[in-house]
Amino acid sequence: MHSAVAHPSGRRRSDVRDDDLAALRREVRAFLSAASFTPRCDNWMRGVDSGFTAAVAAQGWIGMTWPQEYGGGGRSNVARLAVTEELLRAGAPVGAHWTADRQIGPVILRHGTERLRREFLPAICRGEVLVCLGLSETEAGSDLAAVRTRAVPAPGGWSISGAKTWTTSAHLATHAYVLARTGPADPRHEGLTEFLVDMDTPGITVRPILDLVGEHHFNEVFLDEVFVPEHRVLGTVGAGWKQVTEQLAFERGGPERYLSTYPLLAALVDAVRRHPDRAAVERLGALTGRLAGLRALSTALAAAIDVGAAPTREAAALKVLGAQFEKDVVEEGRYVLDVTGGLEDATAAALLVDAVTAVPAGSVRGGASDVLRTVLGRAESTGGTR
Repeated sequence: MHSAVAHPSGRRRSDVRDDDLAALRREVRAFLSAASFTPRCDNWMRGVDSGFTAAVAAQGWIGMTWPQEYGGGGRSNVARLAVTEELLRAGAPVGAHWTADRQIGPVILRHGTERLRREFLPAICRGEVLVCLGLSETEAGSDLAAVRTRAVPAPGGWSISGAKTWTTSAHLATHAYVLARTGPADPRHEGLTEFLVDMDTPGITVRPILDLVGEHHFNEVFLDEVFVPEHRVLGTVGAGWKQVTEQLAFERGGPERYLSTYPLLAALVDAVRRHPDRAAVERLGALTGRLAGLRALSTALAAAIDVGAAPTREAAALKVLGAQFEKDVVEEGRYVLDVTGGLEDATAAALLVDAVTAVPAGSVRGGASDVLRTVLGRAESTGGTR
């Protein structure tokens, strides 16, 4: 079997065959078996390891779908999905390149100037760019149309002032993607613009937000008259709403939405194999069935992106369903490890702690689940339009 795919620009790619994908998965598994890291849940966010990212880049697995002229691999999003699923299943520390590879690079390809493409894409492919997302704000939450961070024209560019919160890895990032208001909010979705900002620019202050166990992944980011050169505008001034909603299809529709807790799920399966329990088997069976459905939806999303679509509604659905699935993995994990004695296994217990601390954020990051349910409901009420 095979599926025909195309570059986002519309150019056809070679067909992707199932046996090619199987060989690719075997290649990734061999790479992972030789790598040295401690598997963790949610390691696409908490696991920032520049050495591991450099090794992934050397394999050609960053920027896989991008044109070769920019350092990419020219492959399909379906092939990229095979690689990212394997990395997530293993709990590998991919945080140093995840955001840049997942969404910033594709958005630069869609909306960036040739100068931005040449500046950023090859460096991302080499694993040299760590991007944090300056989207959420304390008073706006997940309502991006309500952002108050403002950019005003300055000689040679723009001056940005405002504050962002829940900004993952801002303390380690080389660059920030910032959504700011450049015009009046009339209507409220108008007047937004995207920027790419160097994190060492004067006027940027980063303050840590510690999670439930005292680990530092999230941050507040304050911007005080931060100068951004004109060429660092991403896309069209004032068209940020349309562009950011397209971008969120890449963020919300990826396998991290249902595989962040996979290392724990695998540990639960091992626990039941060692100490069989009928109720535990039934609970894990139900989770496995749901996981298969989520993977099918994610594959369909990847195929849609391959033909140039921005499937925002389907991505929102995957994000909502994936967040609930991961909550249920934690709940069932407590039961399974209890009845099988798995909590005596230090590795399984540590994975449970990882998942417990990570899962609450799953319903918020990438868009709050209640907001996304509203988006989906409105889409259905208007005939399923995106």
